[in-house]
Amino acid sequence: MIKSKVYFSKEITPENVVKMFEALGKKLPGKVAVKLHSGEKGNQNYIRPEMVKNIVEHVNGVVVECNTAYDGARDTTEKHKKLIEEHGWTKYFDVDILDAEGDDKILDIPNGKVIKKNYVGKNIDKYNSMLVLSHFKGHPMGGYGGALKQLSIGVASGKGKRYIHCAGKENGSFEDMFSTDQIKFLESMADSAKSVVDYFKGNMVFINIMCNMSVDCDCCSVAEDPCMKDIGILASLDPVAIDQACIDLVKNSEDVGKEHFLERVNSKHGTHTIDVSEELGIGSKEYELINID
Repeated sequence: MIKSKVYFSKEITPENVVKMFEALGKKLPGKVAVKLHSGEKGNQNYIRPEMVKNIVEHVNGVVVECNTAYDGARDTTEKHKKLIEEHGWTKYFDVDILDAEGDDKILDIPNGKVIKKNYVGKNIDKYNSMLVLSHFKGHPMGGYGGALKQLSIGVASGKGKRYIHCAGKENGSFEDMFSTDQIKFLESMADSAKSVVDYFKGNMVFINIMCNMSVDCDCCSVAEDPCMKDIGILASLDPVAIDQACIDLVKNSEDVGKEHFLERVNSKHGTHTIDVSEELGIGSKEYELINID
């Protein structure tokens, strides 16, 4: 079996993000969407625009985001645009909220384990390829957040996020989002991630930045401070491999904070998303970690 290549560097700098991208030797064709997390209002851990400025410019990309399915500063296009400006994203980049207006685009998932369709912002049709820039950290519901979460919850529209959280229940309530069977929710994330990977037909690159590693997500307005020291940057063409490598780096770390981090991952069965994504053919958990100095 050919192992997926995952490149790794301990040095977290804007220049090194570009270096890691270039190590992959992958050209992203056409108009490039750069999917990242712009940060909830009040969150202190999200990756700032200055860290990714070089790589967005390097690929001549457009930063893309989607509205949320929960109350906050990003649940409507109007509020979301205001916060994106407050957080400095529009100072450097063109920003496209994929589900800003109009009907969603529906991506079919014929072989999905739980859901058979995924709702994404219709503006995804503007793009030929996608760079997925993920802040690797914990997550209150998914256990952890990395490339696979960006592909699923991250790319889904506000409606799509609720649909995934509710494991395919149409018109699920806010309460339904937080009472869904955990395993079905995780499997729905894997299903929706596959739909986005299939949509871009191999024209994708994944970069995970392991810094500010709180057990909470960047979607939390009140998040715990990081419990681990920064680890580094990873780059791959395989979202399953890159997330598995991040989990392994945490497990193999000598940082005393890893127990708290892994408790969050394990209590939510977070790595089940990785397992199911491999089953669905999104990628492989077998990887070769290549150090870049």
